[in-house]
Amino acid sequence: MIRERILVIGASGQIGVELTLALRKIYGNANVVASDLREENDLLKGTGPYVSIDVMNKEMLHVQVIRQSITQIYLLAAILSATGEKNPNLAWNLNMQGLLNVLDIAREEKIYKVYWPSSIAVFGPTSPRQNCPQQTIIEPTTVYGISKYAGEFWCNYYHQRFGVDVRSIRYPGLISYKSAPGGGTTDYAVEIFHEALEEKKYTSFLKEDTYLPMMYMPDAIRGTIELMEAPASKISIRHSYNLSAMSFSPKEIGAEIKKHMPEFTLDYKPDYRQAIADSWPQSIDDSVATRDWGWKPEYSLERMTKDMLENLKIELGGVSK
Repeated sequence: MIRERILVIGASGQIGVELTLALRKIYGNANVVASDLREENDLLKGTGPYVSIDVMNKEMLHVQVIRQSITQIYLLAAILSATGEKNPNLAWNLNMQGLLNVLDIAREEKIYKVYWPSSIAVFGPTSPRQNCPQQTIIEPTTVYGISKYAGEFWCNYYHQRFGVDVRSIRYPGLISYKSAPGGGTTDYAVEIFHEALEEKKYTSFLKEDTYLPMMYMPDAIRGTIELMEAPASKISIRHSYNLSAMSFSPKEIGAEIKKHMPEFTLDYKPDYRQAIADSWPQSIDDSVATRDWGWKPEYSLERMTKDMLENLKIELGGVSK
């Protein structure tokens, strides 16, 4: 039986924090090494080992993989959609070279498993808007989407050519009360809860009827770990699995918040992120993930909203203006 030693790159990010904590519960605190270029997130402090790693420095990364006796790598370091449009070259270089560095090291060191997230940003305006299928027309219009789609092909290539067991999920927008979002087009769905509790109002940067696929973070973390723990024989997709939980608009999530906070008001001031959102599907077909490894979401918009508000009140000290 292999003794797992897991390296999480980008552990201080929105997904990384909660995924690291979940993996430490399963594999033991000492066996999950968190890493990032940023300072260690407060939620991670004291829960297990932490090292500073620049994923662009392949030699430094390689040394740490050997030194820490790593058997699995979760690569979460990336520049997201909205931030990426402000600096396309940086987004492409980090998102692409970081992945290639990890895949190369995984091949050389015979790393047991690699996880790398893709995104619904791979889809473009020519993709089906409703129930966008696993295999379809994919013509991304953002540098983030382009880098993720190219990355999916690299993952498949390293699996086919070198036998690297690399697995991936196309995340929808992710919503969490524990860690801040990282510059994505779906960030409004996190910001709206903070502003509701602190200011009783929110101005959305997307139009009221902009539907996007979304997922509550507990579902995303569980889905990621379920994929990684599934037998290799069950994994038929080596590009990246569609994954979905719910789809809603700013108007709908605002109405759901008002059920708990009648005084909450919502208005709209669309910005450059609207064009990005308009290029993505409104809903995702994830039936292949369900068939292959039993994926099933647990959180609806109603259940998520209630949970977010309850937990954020605690996080914010139970006080709102």
